[in-house]
Amino acid sequence: MKKTLRSVARKLVHQTVRAALALLPRALRFAVYRAMVDCDPQPDPRLTLKIADTQDELEACFGLLHDAYVSAGFMVPQPSGLRVTIYHALPTTTTLCAKWDGQVVGTISMIREGVFGFPLQSVFNLSGLRSRSGNIAEISALAIAPTFRKTGGKILFPLMKFMNEYGLEYFDTRHIVIAVNPSKIEMYESLLFFERLQAAAIDNYDFANGAPAVGASLDLVEAAKVFKRVYGHKPARKNLWRYFTQHRLPNIQTPPRRFFTTNDPVLTPKMMDYFFNQRSDVFATLDDRKRLLLRSIYDHQAYDAVLPLPLQDARIVLPLRQHQRFSIRCPARLVVSSYGSGLRYFLQVIEMSLHGFQAECATLLPEGLWGRVEIHLGVNESACVQARPVRRQQISGAVCYSFEVPDPDPAWRRCVQALQSGYTRDDLVLPEAEHWPSLRSQAA
Repeated sequence: MKKTLRSVARKLVHQTVRAALALLPRALRFAVYRAMVDCDPQPDPRLTLKIADTQDELEACFGLLHDAYVSAGFMVPQPSGLRVTIYHALPTTTTLCAKWDGQVVGTISMIREGVFGFPLQSVFNLSGLRSRSGNIAEISALAIAPTFRKTGGKILFPLMKFMNEYGLEYFDTRHIVIAVNPSKIEMYESLLFFERLQAAAIDNYDFANGAPAVGASLDLVEAAKVFKRVYGHKPARKNLWRYFTQHRLPNIQTPPRRFFTTNDPVLTPKMMDYFFNQRSDVFATLDDRKRLLLRSIYDHQAYDAVLPLPLQDARIVLPLRQHQRFSIRCPARLVVSSYGSGLRYFLQVIEMSLHGFQAECATLLPEGLWGRVEIHLGVNESACVQARPVRRQQISGAVCYSFEVPDPDPAWRRCVQALQSGYTRDDLVLPEAEHWPSLRSQAA
């Protein structure tokens, strides 16, 4: 009884504080929010932040998310006690978790655009963002364990920092988008400087059980400049600029990688069957197009038995190309001989096959002219092949070229074979490797 009364009293206090803040002018209200920031640059060593890559970790994340969403009215209770969506089945989705003494106490999912797009694109227009340079990822499925929700950001800020670092350095993401309840949007606007995708809220967002939602976006590169201007002069525990961009938390476990891949698929056939067939009916509710799209990604025989079957003639009606499980961003250099001199062009390779690749290049290339491409596949992996650009196109705000590679060298073949045959990120890791690449290490 006393516990119930205390809970009611706390709720009334919070409602009173929110009502009082709502009466303040927007600028003053945002200043109050920023004054409440408490980011510890030296978190408790009992805290660990990592990619959720085991069945137990994912189940704990989905369970925590289910309880948080049910409590907020964003979903109806499920018999499984889990919130699992089709986006969690994609290799372009990564679930991050925060663990305290080995127990999952926080989670967030990062959904980079894949074969199903983004959850929020059903109600928000992303065409403006797609015209800009850089990939987009939707931040979704955020939940913090109840015992840590009132601890001044002890879990939330480290989880947000991990999300920021993973997005920029490992997930090849520049823009992040969110769809949040209108009651929460000012936290993102005031502290992190998100900008709304549109002025009005959506009254009915199906992905959150019909709750209202506000869409917003953040450019992670530009945000660092704003953070420096607003927070750069503040003391350590209120300085989000230093916290997000300067400090390295030993609590964060970065993903091991052999190549410069930019996603971390973790679902083995057994795990996929467990979450999407046994514990939920996600696969059973898919239409034929989505079933075929999944099969175009997980084209290994090992996944056949766990993926949902389409109608017998669906493949004829819906012809689809094969989709890659692993995306890459490898720095490369094209050297072309012209009039006795060597012209050098710097590339970012974003897709590879055995006899070709696609690369971003800011400089106009001489199409059809053969040259030597030196490509940095990983910290200790490089290839050198003859190639020529055969087609120029615009992709996600960047100029891209398609290249022909008639005679790939052994390193190129090893990399392509690994990317094509690997199930999860663990299949690409060399146990004896001592250094792991990130996008930041490429720039260095």
